Amino acid sequence: MRIAKDGIGNIAFLLLVGIAFAFVNVIPALIIFALAALVIWFFRDPDRTANYQDGEFYSPADGKIVEISEANHEFTGECVKIGIFMNIFSVHVNRAPCSGEVAYLEYVPGKKLAAFAPKASEINERNILGFAGKSGRVLVVQIAGLVARRIVCRVRRGDNLRVGERFGMIKLGSRLDVYLPRDTILKVKIGEKVFAGKTCLGVRN
Repeated sequence: MRIAKDGIGNIAFLLLVGIAFAFVNVIPALIIFALAALVIWFFRDPDRTANYQDGEFYSPADGKIVEISEANHEFTGECVKIGIFMNIFSVHVNRAPCSGEVAYLEYVPGKKLAAFAPKASEINERNILGFAGKSGRVLVVQIAGLVARRIVCRVRRGDNLRVGERFGMIKLGSRLDVYLPRDTILKVKIGEKVFAGKTCLGVRN
């Protein structure tokens, strides 16, 4: 199973501590190894493939859709906002919803409210990426939550990504919002589970 590189240090530390305790007391060693197994599960990074078609937008995160609403942003203009809540059991690696250039990148410090709250999109710590491609302008917002303490973004402005390509992750349960062109025909609804790089959120003709 592939592991996200952001978790390798945490996993190695726990394994080394577990091995050290194994020479002293097997009980705490077993507890630490069990914790290491949970961390390995959290940082899993499965390969994803889909039959990508022009005009389609794919989910940038695993999780459940908790919001679909109209929105407006300086990068996209009037658009459709889809909020995806990621719990601690979700795969937390984030992927590009479409192919294009990273034309907008902004980090916004903020609070750490429960990520499923709609207000979290406006006042929580977040990282904003804007993709410009053949299908239009798309915005992805990585949002820290009550438990999440670190947003990871590995791309820079000017980078070109393919749809489904990894660009970062959010450690522990959190939220990710995606802003699609206003005339996108949605293929999902509130309450539906989606998977990064695999679930088509909508299509633009």
